Amino acid sequence: MPRQLGELEDAVMTRVWQWNRPVTVREVLEDLQQERSIAYTTVMTVLDNLHQKGWVRREVEGRAYRYTAVSTRAAYSAALMNEAWAQSDNPAAALVAFFGMMSPEQREALNAAVRIVQGDTPEPNAAPEQGGAEPGAAGR
Repeated sequence: MPRQLGELEDAVMTRVWQWNRPVTVREVLEDLQQERSIAYTTVMTVLDNLHQKGWVRREVEGRAYRYTAVSTRAAYSAALMNEAWAQSDNPAAALVAFFGMMSPEQREALNAAVRIVQGDTPEPNAAPEQGGAEPGAAGR
């Protein structure tokens, strides 16, 4: 089970997931600087930490690295939800409470997902991806 990403880790991974291509520290830095003051070395350290935790892989390009997400935001979100549910002493009650918090759109997305998993919907692209990635060894 992955540990939940910290605020800066999430901001960096959000860009990696959204861009869906290998990214450099400089690219992430320049995008983050539109929202906050942040140093190149800080972004470099965060990406290195994410690499060490298994969230991203990296390849050398010249004197720099290009980082790529290991998995999707959807997989990450699913793993967090699964872990939270598994820790409940009453999983059925936890699900009822969770479903009660959902918007009608979220409940429809859930219904679509259940139909896909049960094989009632032949088209797996019918459910839009909402984001999440769980690398194999992250947070362990």
